[in-house]
Amino acid sequence: MDQEFNALMHNNTWQLIPASPNMNIIGCKWVFRTKRKADGTVERYKARLVAKGFNQVAGEDFFDTFSSVVKPTTVRILFSLAVSGKWVLRQLDVHNAFLNGRLSETVYMKQTPGYEDPSHPGHVCHLQRSLYGLKQAPRVWFNRLHEFLTSTGFLASKIDVSLFYYTAGNSRVYLLVYVDDIIMMGNDSALIDTLLSQLSTAFKIRDLGVPHFFLGIETVSSGDGLILSQRRYMKDILTRSGMTDCKALATPAVVTQPATPSLTSFENPTQYRRIVGALQYLTITRPDLSYSGVTPMDDHWALLKLVLRYIKGTQDYGLRLSVSSSSDLHAYTDSDWAGCPVDRKSTSGYAVFLGENLVSWVSRKQRTVSRSSIEAEYKGLADVAAEVT
Repeated sequence: MDQEFNALMHNNTWQLIPASPNMNIIGCKWVFRTKRKADGTVERYKARLVAKGFNQVAGEDFFDTFSSVVKPTTVRILFSLAVSGKWVLRQLDVHNAFLNGRLSETVYMKQTPGYEDPSHPGHVCHLQRSLYGLKQAPRVWFNRLHEFLTSTGFLASKIDVSLFYYTAGNSRVYLLVYVDDIIMMGNDSALIDTLLSQLSTAFKIRDLGVPHFFLGIETVSSGDGLILSQRRYMKDILTRSGMTDCKALATPAVVTQPATPSLTSFENPTQYRRIVGALQYLTITRPDLSYSGVTPMDDHWALLKLVLRYIKGTQDYGLRLSVSSSSDLHAYTDSDWAGCPVDRKSTSGYAVFLGENLVSWVSRKQRTVSRSSIEAEYKGLADVAAEVT
């Protein structure tokens, strides 16, 4: 807590001013978290001061919001290129990233619990810098980072706002940003060191070396390739659902009969939705779960348990990226016709390969009812064409 508070003071995060009745004063609290490594061991204990942004008033305390989210396809494509080209990979962490953004809005906050100024107990904090928990904090931080990167020669991708790239002759460097976690990769180690040095002059950067754990994904070297695994996340899902000691299955779903509407509702729908939502994130490295994990029926807890039992027996599974001599895109798509017995909608899916590596896939029910099998196929074809483009 002392380390976090000293960082806030060092960055001049706020100014103490007298409170007035017309101020909208938001609260704050300390949040404690245990940071763990990919194998689950404790890396460090972290305390963070978080503003109660839910008390902010739209149009007064904040206007625009933004959340930087890396597209999983972008991550897989870049890692595939890095493996094939034997690129240099570096993982970076920005210390107190949100404190680097300067607020343009007027925001007042109560003094920090446990660190109130004894000489001015009635004063409030007039925030000068963005703080974790504020509605506009991600936007302000990303704008600051975007301005710095573009000033140093980086260009922003038009496809993924979290991706920046730098070119100099035959040298290429890519930079992926997810909040305060950054992956930098490229084919020129000297250029990467130079750009990293420039980045360190503007922000407090911690170089974590070769990526081992990024976005909850573990990167495991395997010969000349790489395996993307979410084994720790699988264990968390099984623990959360109370299925750690369940019997493993070899298949994720019943293939002998289609799912039909259940007559009774599941007694804990919140638990059901929570597990289904968690499975969606697991499909980043598990394409075999795309159909069963992304489109489960409501109130089908028994079917969901089959998926969890399959995960129990396949925790060592991951997405392998190997060296590929080709960078051509190949796409495959297929659709059934009126496969759902409930609404007669078709299910289509596709898989896109960059060389020999699988980088994108989808299996989902179509939004409209197809009147023929060829219409269902054309809808699937249109989706994969858009993805390849």
